[in-house]
Amino acid sequence: MSDPSDPAGHATPSTRGGVRVTTRSALVLTLASIAGLLMFLWPLLVAVEPQSRQHGPDAPFVFLGILPIIIAVVLAELTEGGMDAKALAMLAVLSAINAALRPLGAGTAGIETVFFMLVLGGRVFGPGFGFVLGCTSLFASALLTAGVGPWLPFQMLCSAWIGMGAGLLPRRVTGRREIAMLVAYGIAVAYLFGFLMNLWFWPFVAGVEVGHHEGSISYVPGAPLLENLHRFVVFTLLTSTFGWDTGRAITNTLALLVVGPALLATLRRAATKAAFDETPVFDEGRRTPHTESS
Repeated sequence: MSDPSDPAGHATPSTRGGVRVTTRSALVLTLASIAGLLMFLWPLLVAVEPQSRQHGPDAPFVFLGILPIIIAVVLAELTEGGMDAKALAMLAVLSAINAALRPLGAGTAGIETVFFMLVLGGRVFGPGFGFVLGCTSLFASALLTAGVGPWLPFQMLCSAWIGMGAGLLPRRVTGRREIAMLVAYGIAVAYLFGFLMNLWFWPFVAGVEVGHHEGSISYVPGAPLLENLHRFVVFTLLTSTFGWDTGRAITNTLALLVVGPALLATLRRAATKAAFDETPVFDEGRRTPHTESS
């Protein structure tokens, strides 16, 4: 069904919420995202002194243990009463597609074939669905490619943010402008994903040096914020931005330009036929149910 206020007659993502986000769910999601972001940024915020009386050195291991719990709490909140059988089936299909697509690139030279589906899924089915899809897609692909490790919760959270952000993009943009917006978003999140994923492991890498840069670019416990931030930015630029992250951005751009329009139309048709956000209502004297929007 098209949005009657849309003169072009295109169905807008706001009418296709695969996972309804209640006020309480939005609050949990916001708090969890803030906590997750702090777990990425802790090296820049915590002054770790090399003294036995402090627990600063334990911080990263505490975060590694807490982050999966935060993700589980958010998923439980989003899916509790907010995901029906149709949304669950769509989630399973898209997660399986992403899990099958990822080995085609698996990050080699920055070629990631999973993120454009997160962008399209979040765009069509909304931010709640996009968040859950990001988590399930990366978890399923990790099992398929033997990529399970301490980095997985961070990858899941970053991917969940990508799917959620796509669902929060302006709803009224359609046609070529919509594809252009999704391409710009795909490029931005490609670099943001690399930035955050570098940040989670950077403190554990000691003695990092590159031939064309003088001095170490490793994390220095207890160093001033700006000094560590400078080291990290240089580390990211020299080891990731102009290589892996740019490859990821190019992959997202090509995928969204080539198959984006067709997949958007397909997903929106599927959403219309599945009648998300509608519940069956049985009228007396009728043998078949009709639907009402929830």
